[in-house]
Amino acid sequence: MKRTAVAASAVVLLAPLTACGGDARAGDDGTVTVTVGYQSKTINTVTAGTLLRSLGYFEKQLDALGDGRRYKVVWQDHATGAPITAQMTAGKTDIGSMGDFPLLINAARGQQLNRPTRMVSVTGYNLRGGLNTVVTAPDSKLTSLKDLKGKKVSTSVGSAADGTLVRALQRAGIDPAKDIEKLNQQPAVGASALSAGSADALSQFVAWPGLLAHQGKAKALYDGAQLNLPTFHGVAVREDFAKKHPAVLDAFLKAQAEATDYLNERPVAAAEKVAEATGLPAEVVYLYNGAHGIATFDPAIKPGLVSALKQDVSILKSAKLTGDVDVDAFVDDRYVRKALGASYAERVASAPPTPESEVWPKGAARTRTFASPEELLRHVAAHPGEVRAAYVPDATTGTFWFADKAVWVADGGKLLPFVAPATARAYAARHDGARVISYAEALERAS
Repeated sequence: MKRTAVAASAVVLLAPLTACGGDARAGDDGTVTVTVGYQSKTINTVTAGTLLRSLGYFEKQLDALGDGRRYKVVWQDHATGAPITAQMTAGKTDIGSMGDFPLLINAARGQQLNRPTRMVSVTGYNLRGGLNTVVTAPDSKLTSLKDLKGKKVSTSVGSAADGTLVRALQRAGIDPAKDIEKLNQQPAVGASALSAGSADALSQFVAWPGLLAHQGKAKALYDGAQLNLPTFHGVAVREDFAKKHPAVLDAFLKAQAEATDYLNERPVAAAEKVAEATGLPAEVVYLYNGAHGIATFDPAIKPGLVSALKQDVSILKSAKLTGDVDVDAFVDDRYVRKALGASYAERVASAPPTPESEVWPKGAARTRTFASPEELLRHVAAHPGEVRAAYVPDATTGTFWFADKAVWVADGGKLLPFVAPATARAYAARHDGARVISYAEALERAS
């Protein structure tokens, strides 16, 4: 039987929810509709959303079931995880991908409304927390988190970026509830507020910080990896759907694994596909999803990520966004274990690759890696106008960042990149003779 993928914009408006909405029930013609909620521009969910959709792997896996049914996949694109949770708990979306904090809210709402959900896989993760960043305007005089006291900071309350902001401020001795004016805004609204000067800083998740930095509309103030706490995105499913349609969920998770392998094996092609589908610059997509990008992609549910999820509960409780959340009951790796088979244990034990300096030449389908930031700078200096993008890992956190947006420190013969000015200054203060220099000076020294 033929399976078809249908654009959400058409289907959501026209399909009666009672017949073929997110309940995955068969319509009058026997077609089973499966509704997938995703966030196209939250690009660490692409293996369960944007990239997966563009590759058509889920539809192919459904076609391979051979159970005599017709399947129709409805893809619903959202800006954040909150509307996906609302749709799931209303029984209108079957599977959804979102960040770690929204996943906990998903678990809490599902339990509260007697529509329980389960987290069944991971998309992209960073073991130190580098997926979230606090940025300021390019001409801002703010140079550290302590400078945010008394300032207006935009974030999306309940998001992973909000969690990073709260934790980072607390570590800096700032009360996030009293010492700043928090603006609860969608990412695009917050970006506009930063540009207009109505917000002094913006704390957001991928791909907003990298996008704004790439566009010259922001500069990094705080690298979330300084927290050294894992952040990740994952996939949730309605429990009743998983029980009623285990073969469909298995097909989804196998398709996600295929999309993950595609991204890991062909990172440049994957970045181009995601860029085409989202309108984001491919250079920004690659910053996060590239071979040495900020995110590592693997569907396996690693114990360290579950442990981090448990630590996140207290942040949401203090903000009165949830009560207690039974993380052990919410996280269910049975389905992804089955889908991945013998490779699951190896995936769980795997570690992210060591970040390296990387150049994406103009017109090239492959990138080039370098043993050190100095070597990368030497190459960039020697090939003016030939580099599409250059990336370097932060000297202390390993967070991938644009070389021309990094804060550079000269330490003897070494040239060291940092995402945020405070960490660069802290390094220079600890090393006699080291000093912060401009990108232009770093290029000159390297050449």
